[in-house]
Amino acid sequence: MATEPSDTNPLAAFGANEWLVDELYEKYLQDPKSVDPAWLDFFKTYKPGDATPVTTTPADAPRPDAVSDNKTPEAPSRGTAAAAPASSAPAATTAAKQPSTPAPAAAQAAPQQQPAAKQAPAQSGAPTGGKVNQPPKAQPKPAPATSSDAERLILRGAPARTAQNMETSLTVPTATSVRQVPVKLLIDNRIVINNHLKRARGGKVSFTHLIGWALVKALKTLPDMNASYDETDGKPTLVHPAHINLGLAIDMQKPDGTRQLLVPSIKAAEEMTFADFWMAYEDIVRRARDNKLALPDFQGTTIS
Repeated sequence: MATEPSDTNPLAAFGANEWLVDELYEKYLQDPKSVDPAWLDFFKTYKPGDATPVTTTPADAPRPDAVSDNKTPEAPSRGTAAAAPASSAPAATTAAKQPSTPAPAAAQAAPQQQPAAKQAPAQSGAPTGGKVNQPPKAQPKPAPATSSDAERLILRGAPARTAQNMETSLTVPTATSVRQVPVKLLIDNRIVINNHLKRARGGKVSFTHLIGWALVKALKTLPDMNASYDETDGKPTLVHPAHINLGLAIDMQKPDGTRQLLVPSIKAAEEMTFADFWMAYEDIVRRARDNKLALPDFQGTTIS
């Protein structure tokens, strides 16, 4: 699946937050006043069909005309295989080709086998008189659930976008590089900074703050790592953003108890000092917790 050019896809600027647009658009259709006013102008011209539809995801629901194809006959009980009916057909054909046995010969064969059956209990130590105890019959196991019994749930919102992005990512060139970095100095510096903040303005610096800041500094040194891949008129395109917009993945719990991952971004992080970066980081997390993120917060993310 090829990625859609950004000039024709209205969701291209939202990156990993495309699912959020779909979710807010459904709320907008039910009640336009339920979304932030900043989204109203966007939704007036937005059409869900403009985005690349999810066409090949493993969790897609089957076509209505294909549901009947998934119906399978009841599973056979224990001791019978699914191929038993098929194997019985050749046996019937073979029997049809053989000449029929006269009835007297068949009647004579049966009495010859009965004494052997009566002698079997005596050989195994069972009493010869009375009725022979028959071994209990094995109880058949319950038939396993078939594919037609499985519950199917059409993906919407975040799961649908995740499936689409995972499918699309298969067409994007990918490389992985791993480095081991000593962090003793990082730990010591964090202790010094937090002791200073405790005596002065308050607050706390986490390892995520420091790692995010190190990522911004590294991108300033190696700007090619901030580039992205796209397609223009079906041709592979390398995109160099004007700024480093660092996306922060924030795990949020929805009112119904389910969880969602928001990825707002700190804009133009390369122009900030560490103090500015720290305050912008805390501000965007606080507004996410308070459900006060606006449309621009989700647009233009270059790296996460």
